[in-house]
Amino acid sequence: MNTPSDSTSSRLSRRTFMKSGTLAVAGLTVADYGFAAPKAETLAVAGGAKSVNFPKDQFAALTKWPRYGDAEKQAVCDILDNHKFYEELPAFEKEWQEYTKSPFVKNHINGTSALTSMYFALDLPAGSEIMVPSYTFFATCLAMRFFGCVPIFVDIDPKTATFDLEDAKRKLTPQTKAVVPMHSWGLPCQMDLISDWAKEKGLILLEDAAHAHGASMQGKKMGTWGAMGIYSFQASKVMPAIEGGMGMYQTREYFERAAAFGEYNDPVKFPTTSPVHAYEGTGFGQKYRMHPLAAALARQQLKGLDGLNATVEKSVRAMNAALTRLDGISEPHCRADQQRVYYYRNMLLVDFKKVGISRDALLKALRAEGVEVSFWDYPEQHKLKIYSEAKWWTHPPRIPESMPGNQYINANHIFLPLFYGDAPELTQQYVTAFEKVWAHRTDLAKA
Repeated sequence: MNTPSDSTSSRLSRRTFMKSGTLAVAGLTVADYGFAAPKAETLAVAGGAKSVNFPKDQFAALTKWPRYGDAEKQAVCDILDNHKFYEELPAFEKEWQEYTKSPFVKNHINGTSALTSMYFALDLPAGSEIMVPSYTFFATCLAMRFFGCVPIFVDIDPKTATFDLEDAKRKLTPQTKAVVPMHSWGLPCQMDLISDWAKEKGLILLEDAAHAHGASMQGKKMGTWGAMGIYSFQASKVMPAIEGGMGMYQTREYFERAAAFGEYNDPVKFPTTSPVHAYEGTGFGQKYRMHPLAAALARQQLKGLDGLNATVEKSVRAMNAALTRLDGISEPHCRADQQRVYYYRNMLLVDFKKVGISRDALLKALRAEGVEVSFWDYPEQHKLKIYSEAKWWTHPPRIPESMPGNQYINANHIFLPLFYGDAPELTQQYVTAFEKVWAHRTDLAKA
C-alpha cells in the first residue's frame, strides 16, 4: 500500500510527571490505577514544561525505516561485482517457501503484480464477484477488473480494523466466487472462521498479506490459509526490499498459471503434462519478475525478520500496556492464537466521544508535549471514482451506503511510532505525556 505521511514529530525536553502527591510518593501512576492522574503540571500546550526530552539523533536511529546494514550493502555489491543477477530470484523463493511452509511461491515485481497474477490464475467467468475490504490499497480491489471480475465491498470490524465476516455474510450473492481478507496493519484476520464460512459457501479463499510479514495464526503463516495469497516488499513494508512481491499457492495449477502470467521463461520449466507448458516463450503476456537487487535485499531482511518483529512487539507491549489503561484508549483486538506484527505504526483506538475531546485537540496537546503522533484515514475504496463508472466493469459494483466499521476506525485512531530497539526511557516519556494530557482533558474540552 502507499504509505501515509501525516506524522509530525517534535522531540523535546523531558519532565517527570507527578513530582509530588500520593501516587508519586507510592511510586505508582495511572498505569497502576487506570484513571487520569492529578493535574500536577501545566500542559505544554498551555505553556508548561514538555514531557518528552529524548535526543533527536537517538530518536531518529530508533525509528528509522527501512533499516539496511552492511549485509544488505554487501549483497547488492556482490551482485554487481559478480554479475550473478538472476540467481537471487530462485534463492529467495526457496528461502521464503521454507520460512512460510507454502507449497508453491513465485516472485513478483511488487504486491500489485502478485495480486494481478492471482486474479488471472483464478480463471473465473466474466461477471464473477469477489469479496474485498473497502479498507485496503486499491490493488486488492482493482486488479480483478482486467479479468472481468467485480468487487463486493466488505466492511471492517471496528474492534480489529480487519475483515468483517458478518458483513460479508450479509452481502453474499449468487455471483460471489471468492473472498479476499486483508491483514490490516499486520494483524491477522480471523482466518479460521472465514475459512469455515468460505468452505460452507463454496468460495475460494484468498489473502492479501501485504502488511503481515512474519504474522501467523494457529501456527500457520499468513498467506498460507487461502488457496492463494500475496505479499509486498515495498519500502514501507515489514520486510522492505524497496520494491518486490511474492505469490503463495496451495496447488500446482494456481502456481503455474500465476507464474506463467508474469514470467515468460517459466512454462518450459513445468512438466510436459502441464496445460501451461505449451506457452513456452510467451507465457501469458506480462513480465512481472522481481528485480534481482530487490531479491538480494529481501533475502537479507528475511534473516532478521523474526528478531526485529520481536523487538517491535516488546516495545509496543510496553507502551500499550500502560496507555490502554487510560480511559477511552484501546488497541485492535488480537486473539491469543494469533501472532501479529506491526506495519508502519502502532495504531491505538481512541473513543473520542468517551474521552470528551476531539482528535485535533488531542494531537495538538500531545505534539506540544513532544510526542510524535499522527493519524491517516485510509481511503475507502468504494467511494473512489473508478468504482462508480460502469465502463470499467462487466457489471457495475454495488456501492454501499455506509461502512460503519471503516468510518469508526478512520475517525477514532491515532498512530504512534514503532521503536526498532530497546527504548524504556522514551517509552516512559510517552506514557508520562499521555497521562498528563488525560489529567487535563476536561480543560482541553473547554478550550
